[in-house]
Amino acid sequence: MNTRPNLFAPDTRANPYPLYAELRRNAPVFQVDPGGFWAISRYDDVLAVLKNPRLYSSEGFLLFSEKPWLPRNALEDTLLAMDPPRHDQLRSLISRAFGAKALARLEPRIRACAEELASRIPSGRTVDFVEAFSMHLPSFVIGTLLGLPTSTHEHFKRWANDMVNVPGVADDDLVTQARTRQSLEEMDRYLNEAMEERRRHPQDDFVSDLLRVQVDGESLTPSEQMGFLNLLLVAGLETTVHLLNFLVQSLAEHPDVLARVREDRSRVPAFIEEVLRYHAPVQSVLRLTTAEVELHGVRLPPGSPVLALIGSANRDETHFNEPDRFDISRTGTNNMPFGHGAHFCIGAALARMEARIAMETLLDRFQRFEVKTDRFEWNYSLTVRGPWVMPVELHAA
Repeated sequence: MNTRPNLFAPDTRANPYPLYAELRRNAPVFQVDPGGFWAISRYDDVLAVLKNPRLYSSEGFLLFSEKPWLPRNALEDTLLAMDPPRHDQLRSLISRAFGAKALARLEPRIRACAEELASRIPSGRTVDFVEAFSMHLPSFVIGTLLGLPTSTHEHFKRWANDMVNVPGVADDDLVTQARTRQSLEEMDRYLNEAMEERRRHPQDDFVSDLLRVQVDGESLTPSEQMGFLNLLLVAGLETTVHLLNFLVQSLAEHPDVLARVREDRSRVPAFIEEVLRYHAPVQSVLRLTTAEVELHGVRLPPGSPVLALIGSANRDETHFNEPDRFDISRTGTNNMPFGHGAHFCIGAALARMEARIAMETLLDRFQRFEVKTDRFEWNYSLTVRGPWVMPVELHAA
């Protein structure tokens, strides 16, 4: 390869996997745009990056979200941009919100929300699945965890979209820059109000826990508290929205699979895992080298920005037989969909539960799924890939 590929080129955004295959074959460590990150594309190399925070620092996440036109970096003081030991100390604080008992209490409320959303989707008419279903279910879940009023839920997706799409905003796109600043200001205002309310009237919820928790005898700083809420809202929403989108797309594209999971609901978890591999909502993670690294003959000096391509690793032919074939009968463990090591996604179990409930609900109500992929509008994020708009027709059972 002689020129830098642009991951945001329209054809690549719609289908990045041919480019990933070329990178794995011919340039497993190669600079890409936007940003000039060093893309690492092979499974073993991506896994090595994720498992070695001392050599590949998570501070790389700050690089792509620092913009002169933003008043602050939304990822500052979040777990995404922290390394051990501070990362491990703070990560333990939110584990209770995602434990088995907490998820069990949430499940009936999530199912009721999913059933209500599905009941509103008209049979045989084209709707935007994002607006009709996939945005609202995780918004309800995150709003419930944070104890935020339902009137705020309608804003979540816009905030999350604007935050994760910061890298794709052009320097001369003043309109999008202004909208993104407005989203950040609104998000800060709502979350600060929620924290002030919990200071006055503590409740049994995540925000109240966050305000009273201590690490080594010290409370979290206001910036760390805000960072936790930003991360939970943005990361917990964005990845799950796109997972739900890709679940429906996969049912539409593979009617034989639809028939199998409809016949035997015990196959739903395997179906979800294959969607996570094949359509990878989380496409990459960003890291920063802390020392010189030589990989496949390429020398990366300290401070080099690295893009570990999870979406490519999930299609690596050295680890997956016929990786471009959608197959829910695959065996073995794929460590990539939610990251690996210290930064394995703490909300993975919640996302899987939301996906399972969504699938069970949609399969109960609809017999046939049609997705108009030629009318997708894709987001522009280095880390998360999915459609902003997803026209579908769902036909009642």
